[in-house]
Amino acid sequence: MRSKIVLVLCLLMMVGRGVLGQAAPASSQEEFIKTHYAKFEYRIPMRDGVKLFVSVYTPLAGAFKDAGPYPFLMTRTPYSCAPYGEDQLPKRLGPSGELLESGYIFVCGDARGRFESEGVFQEMNPHIDDKKSNKDVDESTDMYDTVEFLLKHVENNNGKVGITGISYPGFYTSASIIDSHPAIKAASPQAPMTNLFFNDDAYHGGTFMLSANYGFYVFFKPQKNPTLPDKGEYSEPSGPDSYKFYLKAGPLENLDKRFDGSNFLFHDQLVHMTYDDYWKKRDLSVHMKNVHAAVMTVGGWFDAEDLSGPFKTFHAIDEFNPGSVNTLVVGPWTHGGWARADGDRLGDVTFNSKTSLFFREQIQFPFFEHYLKGHDGGVLPKAYVFETGSNVWKKYDAWPPKSASAKTLYFRDGGKLSFEAPSENTGVDEYVSDPAHPVPFVGYTTDTVPQRYMDDDQRFASRRPDVLTYETEPLTEDVTIAGPVRPKLKVASTGTDADFVVKLIDVYPNDYPDPPADAVGKRVLGAAPILMGGYEQLVRGEPMRAKFRDSWEKPTALTPGKMVEVNSEMPDVNHTFRTGHRIMVQVQSSWFPLVDRNPQTFVDIPFAKPGQFVKATESVYRNAGAASGVEVLVVPQH
Repeated sequence: MRSKIVLVLCLLMMVGRGVLGQAAPASSQEEFIKTHYAKFEYRIPMRDGVKLFVSVYTPLAGAFKDAGPYPFLMTRTPYSCAPYGEDQLPKRLGPSGELLESGYIFVCGDARGRFESEGVFQEMNPHIDDKKSNKDVDESTDMYDTVEFLLKHVENNNGKVGITGISYPGFYTSASIIDSHPAIKAASPQAPMTNLFFNDDAYHGGTFMLSANYGFYVFFKPQKNPTLPDKGEYSEPSGPDSYKFYLKAGPLENLDKRFDGSNFLFHDQLVHMTYDDYWKKRDLSVHMKNVHAAVMTVGGWFDAEDLSGPFKTFHAIDEFNPGSVNTLVVGPWTHGGWARADGDRLGDVTFNSKTSLFFREQIQFPFFEHYLKGHDGGVLPKAYVFETGSNVWKKYDAWPPKSASAKTLYFRDGGKLSFEAPSENTGVDEYVSDPAHPVPFVGYTTDTVPQRYMDDDQRFASRRPDVLTYETEPLTEDVTIAGPVRPKLKVASTGTDADFVVKLIDVYPNDYPDPPADAVGKRVLGAAPILMGGYEQLVRGEPMRAKFRDSWEKPTALTPGKMVEVNSEMPDVNHTFRTGHRIMVQVQSSWFPLVDRNPQTFVDIPFAKPGQFVKATESVYRNAGAASGVEVLVVPQH
């Protein structure tokens, strides 16, 4: 949700309604909409008296071979349902060209307190389980009341409703199917925000996602409603070099001051730095009960914003709604990449097929057609996932796959990595972490969070003295890992706090062929040829703040020089390390400005003073009595 590419999409959504990226060009879609759909606008009263805005696009009489009645397909968004006015038609409509041309009643709703909807907007509006009066409203009640109105006031509907949305609209999709209206038959939360504190936009491993959050909240501000969209253009706040900008900014409170009190949304994210009640009541996963719709949750392996949300949502629906239709679909995509692109590559890495087109045509379209129109072919496996590395789609009856077993990749002497535990009685590796010179998260200059960082080359980091690198010998057979990745570190520091960033990496053979000279995916800056021999592809990377090693609610300081365990869990992967490749793990203590700098003293980090940012020596143990490594789930080869 919070990167520059998503901000651009949000602004485009204000010009052309909904989720972007259909296969057909915008010009042809715009003409199709004019000749096939009529637009109506409603301000629907909710049970507490607040009126919420919706745009409704209904098929024109005789425009489709199927004369109806038609199902509804709805998205709720905080990013505007522009263009406004019944005579103003959008350039795009609906989640895909296939659905647009099939004939649906498309509905876009402004979220409560955003743009043309009345009320008060709350960040991830908390769900209320025990509602005592009509004043107890949330996204579930708002959707229930909206559906009731639409069924009664929109002609030629078949009584069935589908809901979908990406990112924040994905959150609204998930929240809308709790205690859901019986007419809601199908829902697809896509990259849904689910728990912002746990690896889902705001905080990862207790670290603040710095550049993405600040960039987002420069754009996403509180509003007085109703209001039309701001037609001013969005400009990136950090200038051409975000590394220099955020380093110069200093402690995080300085960024908060730049808003001059105008954006409490950013302030709230910043000051709630532990897992307090602010975050707990916004954890949607614990409320996913009484879900009656068929659900297809969608995510991307390389989603830089809401990577963990799909898995939390999928597992929560399973837990609270046993026997329900509940499918997980994950492809090799960036945030929302399945909706707008071909999905055949990311940066330098190729996937050998147009995975996004496959999803839209062969997975998403049949799903909605089946559950909303009764057509055959929409029944999906429990998990329909793309396996990177091997570049094939896999179907499983559970996620993670039942056949996967836990194994640990241990750090060994001499920078080696092995599934064999160390037998030595001594062994430790050290490096000096300096918050004045943090490790960058990419090896090139950028003004934002490039989506491609999620599978970018890590050779630049391997060359730094403040990054530990461990790698296996060339593999003699394929190794497939599927599911969460769990670093288990034995560490010590000369500071009273420390971050430990762990990266799982696929190292290509030295003789791996380079792509053609005219291939897409050249370096972000310049046109230097891509050298894929020895390429160190990031598969998964996450930070962990040591002060949270025992509790997310009550952080504790490190005792200088004392060894402790720092364990964490990264979002899931599904990747095959091919024969001849190597598996690599890197460990470092900064990842800037993707995450905020740890001063390496035990303080409230947003308000740290410049003198509290100090160098520290970090020790990572790798011996029989204190073995560090990364636990993965390995799928047997067939």
